[in-house]
Amino acid sequence: MKKNVFLALLTLFLVFVCQSLLPAQAAPLKPVNFGDQMPDFTLAVVQGGTIALSALKGKNVLIVFPRGRVGDHWCQICHYQYAELADLERELQIRKKYNLEILFVLPYDKATVEHWVDIFPEQMAVIEDWKNPPAEAQKDPGTARWMETSRRLFPKKFVMSKDSIPLPFPILIDGERKLSEGLQLFTLFWDRSYVEQNIATVFLLDGEARVRFKYLSQNTVDRPDAAFLLKFIERML
Repeated sequence: MKKNVFLALLTLFLVFVCQSLLPAQAAPLKPVNFGDQMPDFTLAVVQGGTIALSALKGKNVLIVFPRGRVGDHWCQICHYQYAELADLERELQIRKKYNLEILFVLPYDKATVEHWVDIFPEQMAVIEDWKNPPAEAQKDPGTARWMETSRRLFPKKFVMSKDSIPLPFPILIDGERKLSEGLQLFTLFWDRSYVEQNIATVFLLDGEARVRFKYLSQNTVDRPDAAFLLKFIERML
Protein backbone atom coordinates (compact mmCIF):
# COMPACT_ATOMS: atom_id res chain seq x y z
CA MET A 1 0.00 0.00 0.00
CA LYS A 2 2.77 2.41 1.01
CA LYS A 3 4.64 1.45 -2.15
CA ASN A 4 1.62 2.29 -4.30
CA VAL A 5 1.19 5.68 -2.63
CA PHE A 6 4.88 6.39 -3.10
CA LEU A 7 4.72 5.49 -6.82
CA ALA A 8 1.63 7.67 -7.30
CA LEU A 9 3.32 10.64 -5.62
CA LEU A 10 6.48 10.06 -7.65
CA THR A 11 4.47 9.99 -10.89
CA LEU A 12 2.73 13.27 -10.02
CA PHE A 13 6.09 14.84 -9.17
CA LEU A 14 7.63 13.74 -12.48
CA VAL A 15 4.63 15.04 -14.44
CA PHE A 16 4.93 18.41 -12.68
CA VAL A 17 8.67 18.60 -13.38
CA CYS A 18 8.24 17.69 -17.07
CA GLN A 19 5.49 20.25 -17.54
CA SER A 20 7.57 22.95 -15.90
CA LEU A 21 10.42 22.25 -18.33
CA LEU A 22 8.24 22.55 -21.42
CA PRO A 23 8.19 25.91 -23.21
CA ALA A 24 5.17 28.07 -22.45
CA GLN A 25 2.42 27.58 -24.97
CA ALA A 26 0.72 30.58 -26.57
CA ALA A 27 -2.97 30.99 -25.88
CA PRO A 28 -5.05 29.35 -28.64
CA LEU A 29 -6.42 31.65 -31.29
CA LYS A 30 -10.15 32.04 -30.91
CA PRO A 31 -12.77 34.75 -31.41
CA VAL A 32 -12.46 37.62 -28.95
CA ASN A 33 -14.97 40.20 -27.78
CA PHE A 34 -14.96 43.32 -25.64
CA GLY A 35 -12.84 42.81 -22.53
CA ASP A 36 -11.13 39.66 -23.80
CA GLN A 37 -7.37 39.29 -24.10
CA MET A 38 -6.23 39.15 -27.71
CA PRO A 39 -4.09 36.00 -28.08
CA ASP A 40 -0.48 36.67 -28.98
CA PHE A 41 0.59 36.19 -32.58
CA THR A 42 3.66 36.73 -34.72
CA LEU A 43 3.43 37.50 -38.44
CA ALA A 44 5.78 38.59 -41.20
CA VAL A 45 5.60 42.22 -42.29
CA VAL A 46 5.54 43.06 -45.98
CA GLN A 47 7.86 46.01 -45.32
CA GLY A 48 10.35 43.56 -43.78
CA GLY A 49 10.89 41.52 -40.63
CA THR A 50 8.22 40.18 -38.29
CA ILE A 51 6.07 41.63 -35.56
CA ALA A 52 4.64 40.03 -32.43
CA LEU A 53 1.68 41.44 -30.57
CA SER A 54 3.46 40.76 -27.28
CA ALA A 55 6.28 43.09 -28.38
CA LEU A 56 3.77 45.95 -28.40
CA LYS A 57 2.82 45.57 -24.72
CA GLY A 58 2.18 48.99 -23.20
CA LYS A 59 0.94 50.43 -26.48
CA ASN A 60 -2.58 50.84 -27.74
CA VAL A 61 -2.95 48.73 -30.87
CA LEU A 62 -5.41 49.22 -33.71
CA ILE A 63 -5.69 46.05 -35.79
CA VAL A 64 -7.47 46.34 -39.12
CA PHE A 65 -8.53 43.29 -41.11
CA PRO A 66 -9.36 44.58 -44.61
CA ARG A 67 -11.82 42.67 -46.74
CA GLY A 68 -9.12 42.06 -49.33
CA ARG A 69 -9.70 40.40 -52.64
CA VAL A 70 -13.24 40.02 -53.97
CA GLY A 71 -13.25 37.59 -56.86
CA ASP A 72 -11.21 39.09 -59.69
CA HIS A 73 -10.59 42.49 -58.07
CA TRP A 74 -9.43 44.09 -54.84
CA CYS A 75 -11.72 46.02 -52.54
CA GLN A 76 -10.82 49.69 -53.10
CA ILE A 77 -12.28 50.70 -49.74
CA CYS A 78 -9.56 48.72 -47.96
CA HIS A 79 -6.88 50.81 -49.64
CA TYR A 80 -8.73 54.03 -48.81
CA GLN A 81 -8.95 52.93 -45.17
CA TYR A 82 -5.17 52.57 -45.00
CA ALA A 83 -4.52 55.80 -46.92
CA GLU A 84 -6.84 57.79 -44.66
CA LEU A 85 -5.06 56.63 -41.51
CA ALA A 86 -1.65 57.17 -43.15
CA ASP A 87 -2.68 60.74 -43.99
CA LEU A 88 -3.63 61.39 -40.36
CA GLU A 89 -0.29 59.97 -39.27
CA ARG A 90 1.45 62.39 -41.61
CA GLU A 91 -0.59 65.36 -40.38
CA LEU A 92 -0.99 64.62 -36.66
CA GLN A 93 1.54 61.89 -35.80
CA ILE A 94 -1.28 59.86 -34.29
CA ARG A 95 0.94 56.99 -33.20
CA LYS A 96 3.03 59.23 -30.98
CA LYS A 97 0.05 61.27 -29.81
CA TYR A 98 -1.98 58.25 -28.71
CA ASN A 99 0.83 55.79 -27.88
CA LEU A 100 -0.56 53.76 -30.74
CA GLU A 101 0.48 51.17 -33.28
CA ILE A 102 -1.65 50.37 -36.30
CA LEU A 103 -1.52 46.97 -37.97
CA PHE A 104 -3.19 45.84 -41.19
CA VAL A 105 -3.59 42.08 -41.60
CA LEU A 106 -4.14 40.50 -45.01
CA PRO A 107 -4.92 36.76 -45.38
CA TYR A 108 -2.60 36.17 -48.34
CA ASP A 109 0.94 35.12 -49.12
CA LYS A 110 3.82 37.59 -49.45
CA ALA A 111 3.57 38.04 -53.23
CA THR A 112 -0.16 38.73 -53.06
CA VAL A 113 0.23 41.25 -50.24
CA GLU A 114 3.00 42.96 -52.20
CA HIS A 115 0.58 43.23 -55.09
CA TRP A 116 -1.98 44.82 -52.74
CA VAL A 117 0.61 47.47 -51.93
CA ASP A 118 1.65 48.03 -55.55
CA ILE A 119 -1.87 48.84 -56.76
CA PHE A 120 -2.53 51.70 -54.33
CA PRO A 121 -2.38 54.35 -57.11
CA GLU A 122 -4.87 52.49 -59.31
CA GLN A 123 -7.23 51.88 -56.39
CA MET A 124 -7.24 55.55 -55.43
CA ALA A 125 -7.92 56.47 -59.06
CA VAL A 126 -10.95 54.14 -59.12
CA ILE A 127 -12.41 55.90 -56.09
CA GLU A 128 -11.94 59.29 -57.71
CA ASP A 129 -13.76 57.97 -60.79
CA TRP A 130 -16.65 56.91 -58.55
CA LYS A 131 -16.81 60.41 -57.11
CA ASN A 132 -16.54 62.14 -60.49
CA PRO A 133 -18.17 60.04 -63.23
CA PRO A 134 -18.68 61.57 -66.69
CA ALA A 135 -21.69 63.87 -66.96
CA GLU A 136 -23.45 61.45 -69.30
CA ALA A 137 -23.02 58.58 -66.84
CA GLN A 138 -24.54 60.66 -64.04
CA LYS A 139 -27.88 60.49 -65.83
CA ASP A 140 -28.12 56.87 -64.71
CA PRO A 141 -29.85 56.86 -61.27
CA GLY A 142 -27.65 54.07 -59.93
CA THR A 143 -24.44 55.83 -60.96
CA ALA A 144 -25.68 59.11 -59.51
CA ARG A 145 -26.53 57.47 -56.16
CA TRP A 146 -23.14 55.78 -55.96
CA MET A 147 -21.44 59.08 -56.83
CA GLU A 148 -23.12 60.78 -53.87
CA THR A 149 -22.40 57.83 -51.58
CA SER A 150 -18.74 57.78 -52.62
CA ARG A 151 -18.34 61.50 -52.03
CA ARG A 152 -19.74 61.03 -48.52
CA LEU A 153 -17.74 57.91 -47.65
CA PHE A 154 -14.44 58.95 -49.25
CA PRO A 155 -14.14 62.73 -48.80
CA LYS A 156 -10.36 62.89 -49.13
CA LYS A 157 -8.54 62.74 -52.43
CA PHE A 158 -5.34 60.70 -52.50
CA VAL A 159 -3.15 60.93 -55.55
CA MET A 160 -0.04 58.79 -55.46
CA SER A 161 2.44 57.11 -57.77
CA LYS A 162 4.34 53.86 -57.46
CA ASP A 163 7.19 55.83 -55.86
CA SER A 164 5.04 57.74 -53.36
CA ILE A 165 2.90 55.10 -51.69
CA PRO A 166 2.72 55.96 -47.97
CA LEU A 167 3.40 52.88 -45.83
CA PRO A 168 3.81 54.04 -42.22
CA PHE A 169 1.97 51.09 -40.67
CA PRO A 170 3.05 47.44 -40.72
CA ILE A 171 1.12 45.33 -43.23
CA LEU A 172 1.09 41.79 -41.92
CA ILE A 173 1.16 38.64 -44.03
CA ASP A 174 -1.29 36.06 -42.69
CA GLY A 175 -0.58 33.67 -45.55
CA GLU A 176 -1.63 30.53 -43.68
CA ARG A 177 -4.67 32.42 -42.33
CA LYS A 178 -4.02 31.19 -38.81
CA LEU A 179 -4.91 34.55 -37.30
CA SER A 180 -7.82 35.35 -39.61
CA GLU A 181 -9.31 31.89 -39.28
CA GLY A 182 -8.56 31.65 -35.56
CA LEU A 183 -10.53 34.84 -34.94
CA GLN A 184 -13.23 33.49 -37.29
CA LEU A 185 -12.94 36.43 -39.67
CA PHE A 186 -11.98 34.52 -42.81
CA THR A 187 -15.04 33.33 -44.68
CA LEU A 188 -16.27 32.03 -48.02
CA PHE A 189 -19.40 34.19 -48.08
CA TRP A 190 -19.85 37.79 -47.03
CA ASP A 191 -21.68 40.81 -48.38
CA ARG A 192 -23.37 38.76 -51.11
CA SER A 193 -20.04 37.48 -52.46
CA TYR A 194 -19.10 33.78 -52.56
CA VAL A 195 -15.33 34.26 -52.45
CA GLU A 196 -12.53 33.74 -49.94
CA GLN A 197 -12.24 36.96 -47.97
CA ASN A 198 -11.99 38.47 -44.52
CA ILE A 199 -14.98 40.09 -42.88
CA ALA A 200 -13.83 43.70 -42.67
CA THR A 201 -13.09 44.09 -38.96
CA VAL A 202 -11.39 46.52 -36.59
CA PHE A 203 -10.03 45.82 -33.11
CA LEU A 204 -8.68 48.39 -30.69
CA LEU A 205 -6.54 46.96 -27.88
CA ASP A 206 -5.23 48.68 -24.77
CA GLY A 207 -1.68 48.36 -23.43
CA GLU A 208 -2.47 44.94 -21.97
CA ALA A 209 -3.84 43.67 -25.30
CA ARG A 210 -7.40 43.64 -24.04
CA VAL A 211 -10.14 44.39 -26.54
CA ARG A 212 -11.60 47.82 -25.91
CA PHE A 213 -13.41 48.09 -29.24
CA LYS A 214 -14.47 45.55 -31.86
CA TYR A 215 -16.35 46.28 -35.05
CA LEU A 216 -17.44 43.60 -37.51
CA SER A 217 -18.71 45.31 -40.63
CA GLN A 218 -22.11 44.22 -41.90
CA ASN A 219 -21.15 45.03 -45.48
CA THR A 220 -18.15 46.41 -47.31
CA VAL A 221 -19.08 50.11 -46.95
CA ASP A 222 -20.02 49.76 -43.28
CA ARG A 223 -16.72 50.59 -41.59
CA PRO A 224 -15.76 53.09 -38.88
CA ASP A 225 -13.79 55.92 -40.46
CA ALA A 226 -10.52 57.26 -39.10
CA ALA A 227 -12.14 60.26 -37.37
CA PHE A 228 -14.50 57.98 -35.42
CA LEU A 229 -11.64 55.70 -34.36
CA LEU A 230 -9.54 58.60 -33.12
CA LYS A 231 -12.43 59.97 -31.09
CA PHE A 232 -12.87 56.55 -29.50
CA ILE A 233 -9.16 56.36 -28.71
CA GLU A 234 -9.31 59.79 -27.06
CA ARG A 235 -12.23 58.65 -24.91
CA MET A 236 -10.38 55.47 -24.01
CA LEU A 237 -7.35 57.44 -22.86
